[in-house]
Amino acid sequence: MIAVAALVLGVVLGVVIDIDIPIALQPYLPIAVIAALDALFGGVRAHFDHRFDDRQFTVSFISNVLIAAVIVYLGDQLGVGSQLSTGVVVVLGIRIFSNAAAIRRHLFGA
Repeated sequence: MIAVAALVLGVVLGVVIDIDIPIALQPYLPIAVIAALDALFGGVRAHFDHRFDDRQFTVSFISNVLIAAVIVYLGDQLGVGSQLSTGVVVVLGIRIFSNAAAIRRHLFGA
């Protein structure tokens, strides 16, 4: 319940507070958000599968964001940043929808 309250508080603060992201970090923010969503949906799925571990969730959350940011950074350095960004979005998107489908099956039995 604490995690849900923290999520709601974070979303509300993100909407209310106007934060200026430095231009150098702007390409990485959408990828970081998608990586964080992947970890979040994975954690919810693990909860419904009765195998949730808070340490594993935390490590997954942080490592997903860092790895996705490093991949995009390397792509920028190689001059193929948009292609690698697209690849990261596709892979994480597939994982998010796979976890969402598993959550839906748990909730609705279909």
